[in-house]
Amino acid sequence: MSDETELLSVRVAELYYDENKTQDEIGALLGITRWKAGRLLTQARASGIVRIEIVHPRARRLGIERELRERFGLTDAVVIPATEGSELHSRVAQAAADYLAALRPVPRILGISWGRTLNDVANQLADGWATGVTVVQINGGVSLNRRAGTAASTAVAIAQKASGHAILLPSPAILERLETKLAIEADRTVAGVLTLAEGASAYLYSAGVADESSVLVDSGYLTPADVAELVRKGAVGDVVGRYIDANGNTVDPGLDERTVGLGLDQLRAASTAIFVVAGEGKHDVARAVVTTGLCTVLVTDEGTARALMEPER
Repeated sequence: MSDETELLSVRVAELYYDENKTQDEIGALLGITRWKAGRLLTQARASGIVRIEIVHPRARRLGIERELRERFGLTDAVVIPATEGSELHSRVAQAAADYLAALRPVPRILGISWGRTLNDVANQLADGWATGVTVVQINGGVSLNRRAGTAASTAVAIAQKASGHAILLPSPAILERLETKLAIEADRTVAGVLTLAEGASAYLYSAGVADESSVLVDSGYLTPADVAELVRKGAVGDVVGRYIDANGNTVDPGLDERTVGLGLDQLRAASTAIFVVAGEGKHDVARAVVTTGLCTVLVTDEGTARALMEPER
């Protein structure tokens, strides 16, 4: 594009976008045909003179979503534009709620994890997002301290908003002794829930950070010192209560054996596993999940998406 044509494209764009002139009016003002005005507008967009951005809380980055699907073999990806602070997590939770409500076929049995992110998704879901969905917990979530946990309330809220019912896993996430864990899993009620979880139509889950802010620390399962030791062993975060390294492997076999719930191999084998993650603090665990086949669908923010597409550090 010559300098003269470029300047004319700029002027056409200014009149069209800033002054709301029609292409006929622009042609009359600049002494060109309306067809040439339209062609110059197209060239302005193609050359980057004009950049059109959709600004809305539910807007998506479709180009980045396509790149993620192609690079990581995902069934689908949802990426919301970059934003600041707590609004970022709220928008990603809303995007996950929108995705779940639009999912077809509607999952008759939905397996869910628990934690702050899933609680946010439950809050964002609209009443009537589906009908008759059974929501089952896929990992233990009975709190070990006096603070009320969100595991049960999250499952119940998602189910109630779909006129369905929740089936809770009546167990802590992590037991102190392997014998206790095996005994609990052998209980008929717990075994029935785990069997139902294994046969879920779809899974919805997030990941936790490997530091003292983890909900597993907040709920009394682990101490900050425990998590520090897991990090020393290579942990980048936890998925359904199981701490993994950058290669998607559990970092502490003993701890993993005492963890109640769905295993990572079962998540990898799922036809629909929706992973919801947001924020810079979760970039490492997000990379581990996405690159090792732990999800088929990714719902995230633009910053996390771009970090995933960078060469591995």
